[in-house]
Amino acid sequence: MDYVSALVPPVVMAALFIAVIVTMVKSQGGANKAKEDAVVDAALARAEQTRQAGQDRTVS
Repeated sequence: MDYVSALVPPVVMAALFIAVIVTMVKSQGGANKAKEDAVVDAALARAEQTRQAGQDRTVS
């Protein structure tokens, strides 16, 4: 029975790892991809505007 108790933790960890990978793959793309891309694009645009506004103040 010692071999069973020795094998249970690695098997459980492998199953959880596979579940995490499957979840990550399933969440890629799909209907939410456009929404996520829009959020990232908006955040990048705000950061760029802030950076440019900071440069404009230091140049003047």
